[in-house]
Amino acid sequence: MTNTLHYGDCLDVLRDMEDASVDLIYLDPPFNSNRDYNAFFTSPKGGESHAQITAFEDTWHWGSQAETEYADLLKNPDAGQLGETLMPALRSFLGENDMMAYLTMMASRLVEMHRVLKDTGSLYLHCDPTASHYLKIVLDGAFGPTSFKNEIVWKRTSSHSDSINKFSRIHDVIFFYSKSNKPIWNKIFIDYDDEYKKRFKYKDDKGYFTDGDLSAKGLSGGGYEYEYKGISGYWRCPVETMERLDKENRLYYTKNNGIRIKRYLEELPGVLCGDVWTDIFPINSQSQERLGYPTQKPAALLERIIRASSNPGDVVLDPFCGCGTAVHAAQKLGRKWIGIDITHLAIALISKRLRDAFPDIDFKVEGTPQDVEAARYLAEHNGLEGRYQFQYWAVSLVGGIPANDKKKGADSGSDGFIWAYDSPYAKKPYKINISVKSGKIPANHIRELGGMLGKNGVEICLLLTLEKPSRTMLKDALSYGYYEYPDGVRKFPRVQILTIQDLFDGKKPQYLDLSPDGPSTLKSAKKEVKKQKQGSLL
Repeated sequence: MTNTLHYGDCLDVLRDMEDASVDLIYLDPPFNSNRDYNAFFTSPKGGESHAQITAFEDTWHWGSQAETEYADLLKNPDAGQLGETLMPALRSFLGENDMMAYLTMMASRLVEMHRVLKDTGSLYLHCDPTASHYLKIVLDGAFGPTSFKNEIVWKRTSSHSDSINKFSRIHDVIFFYSKSNKPIWNKIFIDYDDEYKKRFKYKDDKGYFTDGDLSAKGLSGGGYEYEYKGISGYWRCPVETMERLDKENRLYYTKNNGIRIKRYLEELPGVLCGDVWTDIFPINSQSQERLGYPTQKPAALLERIIRASSNPGDVVLDPFCGCGTAVHAAQKLGRKWIGIDITHLAIALISKRLRDAFPDIDFKVEGTPQDVEAARYLAEHNGLEGRYQFQYWAVSLVGGIPANDKKKGADSGSDGFIWAYDSPYAKKPYKINISVKSGKIPANHIRELGGMLGKNGVEICLLLTLEKPSRTMLKDALSYGYYEYPDGVRKFPRVQILTIQDLFDGKKPQYLDLSPDGPSTLKSAKKEVKKQKQGSLL
C-alpha cells in the first residue's frame, strides 16, 4: 500500500476501508473540552506579528447530524450490543445533550475502527478525564470488555497552582484494547532510574556491575552441590557453567568466601515498562519538536506505542491525526501508515512536516481537490466552513501561512501571507500578502490590494482565484510595478494574480526567499537521519 493522508471526516474514510486491513490504531480525538484550540504560527526574526488560527472547535451539540449518526449506529450490524443496548441506555441516562452528541460521534467511528483492525491488531485511545469514564464504556461495547488491556496513565505536566478546591490534573489516559486475545506484542523496557543505578557500584574493564546470587539454597527445582576453587556450595549452575563464567571474568569473589555473578548495567535491558508513564515529557514552548499545533504529543509517546503493538511493515492508522505525530513516528520506525483529518490546516502542516523530516518520502493525499471543479465544490458545499477550508487549502498550495481566523471574521483582503528575505543579509523579512477568492472578484479588489503595499511590511500582494481575472484586473495589477531586490537584478510584480488552474498547471508566485536559513513560512520539522549499520571489518 501507499502511505496516505486523507482529508475528510474519518467516518466516511473508515467506511471505505477494507475489513481487517490495519495492524494498529492510535487516536487522539477531541476531548469534548468545550474549548477552541488555536494553531500558532511564529513569524521569523524581524517579523512584526504571530498568527493564531482556530485549528478545531472541541464543542459538540445534539442536532440533526448527531441524530442521524445515532440512527445509523443502531442499524449498523457491526455495532452489536453497542447499538442494541448500550447507546440507548446512555441516551436514556444523559438525554440529548453535548456529551451524548460527543459519545455518538465516537461510537460510530469506533465501530468502524474495530472492523478495519486485523485480529492481531490493537487500539490506543488518548483522552483526559472529561469523558474518559464514558469512553471506556463505549470501547467495551465496541470491542468487548475482555479486550481491555490497560489504562495507561501519562504524566503530561507538572502540578498547577490554579486548581480551586481540587487536585491539579496532570495526566492523560490512554485506553489500550486488542481485537483478540493474541495481539502483536513486543516488550518495552525503559532505562533504570538513578537510584537503581547506584546499585552498580563495582567496576572492572567491562564497566559498572552489581553482583547477583549464584546460590541455589531455597531455590525451587534444586541445584548442584560441589566445591569450586576451595569454596563449597549448593550452586544454581553445573560446574561446567561455573568454569565458563570464570573464564569470561563473570565471577565475583566476596570477602566472606562466596562466589557471585557479575551483572553489568549495559547488558541489562532496563525495567519492564508499566502502565504509568512519567519518563516522557510533553511538548512545551521551548521544545525543538514544537510545530505550533494544539494538542501536539511528543514523538517518544507514539514511538513507544508503535514499537509495543506493531512490527516493521505493519499498517498504523491515526483517524484524528492533527499535526501528524503518529504518522511521523510510524514512518521513522519503518511502518506503513494512514492519516485522516478534517481540516486542510492539518493536512498542509502534516505534508510539510513529513517532507521536511523525510526528504525522500513517498505518500499521497486523498480528498483534496485535484481539479478546478473539485476546488469549487470545496468552497461552495459547506457554507462558511467550506469557504474557510478552501482558503486554507489554497494558501497551502503556495506554502503560505493562513491569516484569517474563521472565529474572528474577515480580515480585509488578507487570507494568508508568506515571509521572505530579499537578501541573505537582510535584518528582517518582507511580507507577501495572500488574498483568496472563490467567487466573483469585486471590481475594486485589485485597488484594495494595491493599497496594502508598503504597509505593515507588505511588499507583494498575491491574489489566488477560482475565476479568471478580467483584462482590466490584469492591467490594474501591472500598474503597481515591481518590487526590486537590493542586488539590482531581481525584481517581481508587486501585485500578482494566479488562478487555481494556474496552480494545478504548476505555476508559482514570483519571488525568491534569499534567507540563508531557507523559506520562512512554517516551522520545519527536524530532518530524521537514517541509522546506518556498521559493516564488519573481517
